[in-house]
Amino acid sequence: MAFLATISGHENLLLTNTLNNSFIFSGKPPHRHSYSFLPKKIQASSVANSSKTFQFKEEEFSSKTEKFILPEFDFKEYMKMKAIKVNKELDDAIPMQEPMKIHEAMRYSLLAGGKRVRPILCMASCEVVGGDESLAIPAACAVEMIHTMSLIHDDLPCMDNDDLRRGKPTNHKVFGEDTAVLTGDALLSLAFEHVATKTKDVTPQRMVQAVGELGSAVGSKGLVAGQIVDLASEGKQVSLTELEYIHHHKTGKLLEAAVVCGAIIGGGNEIDVERMRNYARCLGLLFQVVDDILDVTKSSEELGKTAGKDLVTDKATYPKLMGLEKARDLVGELVAKAMDELSYFDAAKAAPLYHFANYIAHRQN
Repeated sequence: MAFLATISGHENLLLTNTLNNSFIFSGKPPHRHSYSFLPKKIQASSVANSSKTFQFKEEEFSSKTEKFILPEFDFKEYMKMKAIKVNKELDDAIPMQEPMKIHEAMRYSLLAGGKRVRPILCMASCEVVGGDESLAIPAACAVEMIHTMSLIHDDLPCMDNDDLRRGKPTNHKVFGEDTAVLTGDALLSLAFEHVATKTKDVTPQRMVQAVGELGSAVGSKGLVAGQIVDLASEGKQVSLTELEYIHHHKTGKLLEAAVVCGAIIGGGNEIDVERMRNYARCLGLLFQVVDDILDVTKSSEELGKTAGKDLVTDKATYPKLMGLEKARDLVGELVAKAMDELSYFDAAKAAPLYHFANYIAHRQN
């Protein structure tokens, strides 16, 4: 598959809001490790915008991934055991104390379940470069705190206005909008405190690098950039390139930071870190493409959140711009690219990461 060089390893794209409110992408030549995930054969001008795109029959999602022989590995048990460690650390990080309401609200969303994909990826990335998982657990938990903050804020009425998250009422529905805003703020602050004070046996240089990675993933060149462009794009025609920008920043940047921080903390060299960065970028977009597909093929009960919301709000999604079948094809291409990046590492150590790509591609919620 050929890739267009539109997203660099360090933010080289500039998003300009022109006088006619259309978005123009411009910037420096891309970093040599960078690439876009959009196939050249798919042109934004030629894809259907018709509402017929969404007249799908309810069916089991099975992406058209290439047939890979995955390393023999008990992925379900691996996820279970890693999640137990993450959940214990998260529980210990926020004891019930005064002010009771804010700590109750923090625990409500942080301990509400979820697959813990990002923290477990952080730990797996640490291990694939030769580190011990214990080194990465504080960073893994920090990533989950940041992710939970983003969900709380994303669900607010002024943002995506959602009532359901992980099968439960959203934070602002339980505690009020004012407390929900403060809960997100508190979790973001705690994330950096936690990784800075709880990480042991990692050099100061690597710690600074990891914290910098986390910070850039959340700020105006990361998650916030994706969110603000997403909000500005509501009710407008969005191209595939613009949609990729939104999701690379809104969803992908934090997942990328989780993987890259794991590799840095685990002692990875520059090549290790860049390989894991590229792997993570594939997973970040893969996660969003699958999410878009599930939104139009699954029910709210199956997803644990409001289904069909993108269709109701006429939001730009991959199935809308590409059609369902081409979106599924893109899933297969992203899995292939992710697995190619892992071929550089020891197969046994990389086994969880191979299975992660397969898991995200075939997840049902």
